[in-house]
Amino acid sequence: MVDKRIPLYEGACQQGAPVNYDLLEPSATTTGVVFASPHSGRAYPANMRKTTVLDELALRSSEDAYVDRLIADAPLLGAPLLLARTPRAFVDLNRSPDELDPAVIEGVRRVIHNPRVTSGLGVIPRVVANGRAIYRGKIPLSEARRRIDDHWHPYHAALRALLQRQRAAFGIAVLVDCHSMPHEAIEGMSSGRGPVPDVVLGDRFGAAADAGIVDRIEAAFTAEGLRVARNAPFAGAFIAQRYGRPTQGTHVVQIEIDRALYMDEARVTPLPRFDELRGLMRRVMSDIVDIARPELPLAAE
Repeated sequence: MVDKRIPLYEGACQQGAPVNYDLLEPSATTTGVVFASPHSGRAYPANMRKTTVLDELALRSSEDAYVDRLIADAPLLGAPLLLARTPRAFVDLNRSPDELDPAVIEGVRRVIHNPRVTSGLGVIPRVVANGRAIYRGKIPLSEARRRIDDHWHPYHAALRALLQRQRAAFGIAVLVDCHSMPHEAIEGMSSGRGPVPDVVLGDRFGAAADAGIVDRIEAAFTAEGLRVARNAPFAGAFIAQRYGRPTQGTHVVQIEIDRALYMDEARVTPLPRFDELRGLMRRVMSDIVDIARPELPLAAE
């Protein structure tokens, strides 16, 4: 049985703002592991639909589409699951709130070179996949701040509270931050060196998680026959950088899954084998939750 409790963070609701995430709690939390998907949201606000120059299919190209469904069984395994409703093209929850792009937001001063902002992928994205512009012009700074207040801050407040709760209860918190990657992003990785990876694990080169934890996660995927790479081409972004504190008992591992394994990228629709991959992910998650599950007491003799 799974309880759905929204929200963990109540500040936004008290001010009348919408709740833009789902927190799915198990009936009994038995592990310090947390699963999350910050980029699979698809609740596009009406005002965005009116201002974007893109059609719906193009707008959705930046989503980690259906990752939330791939990991939907996490609460059945005893782990909480945090899912963003906010679309990445509207607010990118895996960016710092001060990564503001002067090319898309009015009144923003140019800042020190930031490659994410320069490429149009700040906290308020300027482009979607293949560099396609989202808007014809700029949006007001007040609108950017409203989005961050109503969407970014509630999600991160919920995430912080969840990790603090897990660490207090289990002595360790392990955030498995789940994403998907365009197949074209890894196609050029082989260069004659063999097959491209199916999964890329990012721990910011050891700064965000203990190596033993990453080893266990890699082993869970390889046991299912998937090819795994680490930190290339994705080492982890803001969430891994901000919350990964291995010496303090909080670990973050970013997981990138090749979209070609489960979806038609051009149509943004699941492939017939989607349920097969979801079953695989359930087995992988079942292994992962054991990383931060306390030892069961010995039966009385």
